[in-house]
Amino acid sequence: MLSNRARTLPASSTAALDAHIKALQADGADIVNLTGGELDFPTPEQAAEGARRAIAEGRTRYTPVAGIGPLREAIAQRLSSRWGCAYEPAQIVTTNGAKQALAQIFTVLCEPGDEVLLPAPYWVSFPHMIALAGAVPVVVDTTGTGFKLTPEALRAHLTPRTRVLLLNSPSNPTGVVYERTELEDLARIAVEHDLVVVSDEIYGDLVHEGAAFTSVASLGPEVAERTVTIGGFSKTYAMTGWRIGFAAAPAPVAAALAAVQGHTSSAPSSISQYAALAALTGDTDTELARRAEELTVRRALMRDGLAGLPPLRLAAPPQGGFFAFVDVRGLYTRPDDDAGTVARDLLEHTGVAVMPGRDFAAPDHVRLSYAVGTEDISQALQRIGAYLKSL
Repeated sequence: MLSNRARTLPASSTAALDAHIKALQADGADIVNLTGGELDFPTPEQAAEGARRAIAEGRTRYTPVAGIGPLREAIAQRLSSRWGCAYEPAQIVTTNGAKQALAQIFTVLCEPGDEVLLPAPYWVSFPHMIALAGAVPVVVDTTGTGFKLTPEALRAHLTPRTRVLLLNSPSNPTGVVYERTELEDLARIAVEHDLVVVSDEIYGDLVHEGAAFTSVASLGPEVAERTVTIGGFSKTYAMTGWRIGFAAAPAPVAAALAAVQGHTSSAPSSISQYAALAALTGDTDTELARRAEELTVRRALMRDGLAGLPPLRLAAPPQGGFFAFVDVRGLYTRPDDDAGTVARDLLEHTGVAVMPGRDFAAPDHVRLSYAVGTEDISQALQRIGAYLKSL
């Protein structure tokens, strides 16, 4: 009954594990959950009030497929003022979360059999989105180059079928942030070989001290005309449940993306769009700055705590987002051990839930989220430390 695409498509491992842990907690289990990609901050009051106002004013009907004009204008303005990207409102398509924008863009860009270069480790849904569009994910291992794609590796994986280069900076799961010069080198090759760059920049506002975020589309007109920028409100504004994201793209690509969306989901929720508009246009800077300071504290707590827990090894300093990526090979005691067995042992013996890296293409690593509060982070580190001492 099922198509081959559906029959071979696994469930999202991150979503499934997070849901499983939350179910165990609901049943009374004492678990510190470090698996999720969801900040524990509330949605800003400005966004919530924007939603309430939209409901009170009866703004509950279908909107244009690409989204309401004021929101597209506000997104374009923010991309320009904050990230240096020269997008017009007509180049913005709002979507049901950044995830939908990503899923749809490969359908827009790729013919069956086209290749998409995918640096690994990668976010778990990337290869499946590519395959569902009929394209072929070509995985490029970056574990030997600081979890960053190099020009040499990019060139080595180019073929006549290469169509798209997929980048994610700041990265989920590694937390690395590409420097501007590194992106310039990759963009130069993309221009040379007529590649489209799909740049997932959902964590672009969450960059820590010592790193600087660069949007690929800000590298100049020649790069911008072949770049699709993916962003959203889930991370910056803690609006995961509102399901509101966007793609910014050259006008023909944006029009095609809107056409695909028009035949699938139509526009995002009108209420979510007005909430997002209020988040962008309201006075949220003070609150966002306070949250950034809190995230810096959490990052330092996680980083410094892990440094005192050998044989665990922080694989890369977290520069953006809210994840620590940890090499766990020092805990292997059996020939078939991997990060999955370590994660199961930690859950069983410490009540700390972490995300194993197999589906990130990193089977010897686990991802720890510091999207939770400092009390949970401290408790998790203490439990893990006590367990390691008992071994």
